[in-house]
Amino acid sequence: MPQDFSGTLIVGDGACSGNPGPGGWGAIVCLPDGTVEEMGGRNPSTTNNRMEMVAILQALQNVREIRGPLEVVTDSLYVLRGITQWVFGWKKRDWKTAEGKEVLNVDLWQALLFEVGHRRRHEDAAIRWSYVKGHSGVPGNERTDEIAVAFSQSKPVPHGLYHGPLLRYFVAVHDLPEARDIPEVDPESWLKRKNAPKPVAYLSLVNGEAQVHSDWKSCESRVKGRPGAKFKKVMNAGEASTIWKEWGVRQPPELPNSRKE
Repeated sequence: MPQDFSGTLIVGDGACSGNPGPGGWGAIVCLPDGTVEEMGGRNPSTTNNRMEMVAILQALQNVREIRGPLEVVTDSLYVLRGITQWVFGWKKRDWKTAEGKEVLNVDLWQALLFEVGHRRRHEDAAIRWSYVKGHSGVPGNERTDEIAVAFSQSKPVPHGLYHGPLLRYFVAVHDLPEARDIPEVDPESWLKRKNAPKPVAYLSLVNGEAQVHSDWKSCESRVKGRPGAKFKKVMNAGEASTIWKEWGVRQPPELPNSRKE
């Protein structure tokens, strides 16, 4: 996107330690008048997906009455596919999934849908939903991740939350990859992933302390940005035992519901 883009740009990201656990969100809002506002917040008990959604929701609410082109950039396919594809079927089924289960985070989906509907009433206020890969060097994505992680850990945001002219902003927020369309789901690869054996756990080692995680998100939140951190998914207890030995862990934590080879 060129630096002279005349519309509104939103970049958002979320972070969570534990999933569920303490979480944070961060957003950058670039307005057509050439000002930039960074936003962020914390929730003591939440999930990564909720923080991803809150980041976008808070930013959209902040620019509700600003007309003109709007682009929303996130690395969350959950948010992107949810708001552009899944949400309409959920609403028709009274917020039930195709399997008849309650939709998770329904309060946030309804709030996001309201913001989208509000803008759709104005012909010049359409939203472009854009995807960037996380931790790939995209400046705005890296900065919002930094904000979200700081809030999730109750730490000061590096450089503070910026509010001021774009010309003085220290983040090249409009430096975005040309290809940022939402990736299409490949049915064949999706089916393979769905039928593939599930890991029994994820292992992490940070500063000599070993932990077991039931999902990747909680493992990722622990090792992300930690120098020397190690992590590995394991399919059974025997594989976990081998990894612990390789890492030099003498008294490893037990795997919940582990299965033997």
